[in-house]
Amino acid sequence: MIEVKGINQSYHRDGSNLILKNVNLQIRDKLITALVGANGAGKSTLLGVMANNIKPVSGNVLLDGTDVTKIKTKEIAKKIAFLRQTHHISIKITVNDLIEYGRFPHSGGRLTDACKKAVNDALEYMELTDLRDSFLSEISGGQRQRAFIAMILAQDTPYIFLDEPLNNLDVRFSVDMMKIVQRLVAELGKTVIVVLHDINFAAAYAGHIVAMKDGEIHAEGSPTEIITPDVLNPVFDHDFYITHENGKPVCLCYDAP
Repeated sequence: MIEVKGINQSYHRDGSNLILKNVNLQIRDKLITALVGANGAGKSTLLGVMANNIKPVSGNVLLDGTDVTKIKTKEIAKKIAFLRQTHHISIKITVNDLIEYGRFPHSGGRLTDACKKAVNDALEYMELTDLRDSFLSEISGGQRQRAFIAMILAQDTPYIFLDEPLNNLDVRFSVDMMKIVQRLVAELGKTVIVVLHDINFAAAYAGHIVAMKDGEIHAEGSPTEIITPDVLNPVFDHDFYITHENGKPVCLCYDAP
C-alpha cells in the first residue's frame, strides 16, 4: 500500500509557491489509478514525491507502512518501477539491452539465471522476442514504448508508475498501451499509477481517478463519479458535456447538440 500524508512541495528553497498543497491520498492496490488535471496541476510532481525522487517540504509517503525516506534507494527500486515522461536514451542499445537494465536493482549489473529468465519472460509478455536484437532507433514509437514497459516488467515490482505513457503515440498505439496496462493489473496483480492527459483514456481504463487542480486533490473516485461536469469543469476551467457508451462515461469537449 502507498499512502500520501500531508505532502507539501515547492521548488523554492524557502518553501514558497507550493506545487503540492497538503495532499493526502491512499493508492488502491491491484488497480489502475489515473492522475488527471490541467498542465501544472502537480500530477508528475506527486508521482515523483511518491517514488522518493523528489523531497517534499513537509509530509510523508508510506510504502507498505514505511516512510520512503527511510528506505534505501535500491530497495525502493525493487518495489517501484518508474517510467518517466521523457526517457530518451542517446546511446545505441538493443531492445534486449534496455530490458536488462530493469534487473539492475536485483543484480547490480551481473545478470543471474533468474535475471535472464525475467528478461526473456518480459520479452515474451510484450511480444518483443523477434525484436530483441533490434536497436531502439530502428523500431517504431509504439514498439519502443512496449520495450520500456518490458524493462519495468523485468524489474519485477508490485508498483508501477507511468508518467504520461501515451505521449507521442497515435490512437492505435495508445489503446494498445492502455490494454497492456490493464493486463499488468489483471494478470500480474500490479498496482499502476498513471498520469494521463486524455480524460477519456482515464475513464475507459482506470479503476480510480484522482483529479488535481493547483497542487491539490480536487476530487477522487470511480470514473462515473469523476467524469462529470461538476468535477471536470472547475478542474480544467472548461465546460464539458458527458455522454455514456457501453456503460462508461465519455467526455465531449464541445457543446451538446
